[in-house]
Parts: sequence; C-alpha cells; structure tokens
Amino acid sequence: MQALLWLFVPALLSGLLGAPLGSLLTALAPVLAPVSGRAANFTLTLLGVLGGTWLATRFLDRRDFRDLGLHFSRVWWIDFAFGLGLGALLMTLIFAVEWLMGWIDVTGAFEVADGTPFLVAILGPVIVFIVVGITEELLARGYEIKNLAEGFNGRFLTPAQAVVAAWLLSSVFFGLLHMFNPNATWYSTLSLMVAGVFLGTGYVLTGSLAVPIGLHITWNFFQGNVFGFPVSGNDFTTVTFIAIRQGGPDLWTGGPFGPEAGLLGIVAMVLGSLLTVVWIQRRHGDIRIDTALARYRPRRRSKQ
Repeated sequence: MQALLWLFVPALLSGLLGAPLGSLLTALAPVLAPVSGRAANFTLTLLGVLGGTWLATRFLDRRDFRDLGLHFSRVWWIDFAFGLGLGALLMTLIFAVEWLMGWIDVTGAFEVADGTPFLVAILGPVIVFIVVGITEELLARGYEIKNLAEGFNGRFLTPAQAVVAAWLLSSVFFGLLHMFNPNATWYSTLSLMVAGVFLGTGYVLTGSLAVPIGLHITWNFFQGNVFGFPVSGNDFTTVTFIAIRQGGPDLWTGGPFGPEAGLLGIVAMVLGSLLTVVWIQRRHGDIRIDTALARYRPRRRSKQ
C-alpha cells in the first residue's frame, strides 16, 4: 500500500511547482506566442515534473535521481536513438498500410492552420512531444515501476516477478490515465494498457528510460504532425507534414482516437516490442528482466 501511495507524490509536488511556473508562463506569453502557447505550457509542465520527481526521489525515496533510468551514458544515447527510429518506423508502417488499403486520402502537405511559417510552427509540436515523452516515461515507467517493484519484492514474489507485476500494473494505470481523453472508448483504454506494456519493454529489460523516451517522442510526433492522425484522441493537425482524410473501419484504424485504438496500432506495438527485444539482445548481450529495479539502493551520502 505504501508503494501505491508513493506514486502520487511526484504528481502532487509537480502540481505545487506548477502554480508559480504558470504565473511565469502568463508573464512570458507575448514572447512565447510565435512558437506555441501549448509548447510553452508543456515545457513548464516538464520543469514541474522534473522538479517534483527529483524532490520525491531525493527526500522521500532517498535515492539517486538517475536510478530511475536517466544515466546519459554513451549506451543510453545509442538506445535513445534506436527508440527514436523505432517510433518513426512503426508509425510510417501504419500510415503505409492504411494508405495502401485505401483507408486514408492525402489532402495536402506542409499545412499550417494559422499561416505561420511551417518551420516555426512545427517547433511547437516538437517541443510538446519531447516533453510528453520525457514526463510520461519518467512517471509512468521510471517512478512507478521502480517503486512498485521494490514494494512487491519479497512479498511472495521474486525480484523478477516483482518487476513484471509492477510493469503490468503500471500499464493498467497508463491506460486508465487516458480513459477521459477526447473520443476515448473502453477499447482505446485497453489499447493504451497494451501501449504501456509496449513502452515498458525497454525499461524492464535494461533499467534505462532511453528506449521508452525516444520511442514515445517519435511515435506521437509522427502520428500527429507527420501523418496527421489524432494522438490519443487529441487533434495536433494545426501544423502537419501530411494532411489526411481518415476513412476505413474504426476497428482497424482507431477512428477519431487515432491508430493507438485500432488493431493496426496493436500489431505495430507487438512488432515494436519484438524489435526492442532483438535490439537489446544484440546490443546488451542477453535478454532478462532487470531485477535491480526491484532492489532498493539508498543514495550514498557524501563524506564530510
């Protein structure tokens, strides 16, 4: 129970930090307007989440912030690049299949709703999805899985079983987190639970957030602003490389919620999970659950 309660602490601290950051956003609004008010808002959200999570890990968990999966070594950045490439590839495959099946019509290219120069306008979504990738993976994978696994470890579960249980439970939370999104259905909620498993694969096998963060960023960006699909029910097509008109069966395409709620999205997630496993096996040498995620390691105090 303590492990479950602890999960809400970073969100609470992030909210508390968000108030002064919101005031700062209001003051800077005229300066930030050319890029995107939404991007500026998300950037301040990132600062709040990073600050709240750092406070929780430093003073409540008493662990090193990097233990959540942010080591930033050379290997970390290579895995991050793989995640970026994988997210782009999977969404490109979804677009290609839908186009070949005649389920989408391309209606334009390099479109901007308000007339802002394209290269300026596209910066907003880039910032938004970088922020979403970092914050959601830090909280939904890094903080949740780490703390849940430590809480489950030794209570009728081995370390590996504790990590798997935490992985699955965090995926359920991830789906429920999106259940009130625009155009959400019970099926989209279940699909987002599958997405939680998909995004968590790289984390539970390496203990690093590199692959999940990279994957999350480009999956969303290519979905919304390259190919013009809805992103978890939200419309990001005020600026897009390719504008489309969606057709086809909602069961396969996800309809107004986007590909994540369609069978094509599920197939892509399964394929992406398999490719992640292959990548980790080749880069890291073996495939096993990172049981260090279930073992608490307190932060070392510096010697006086």
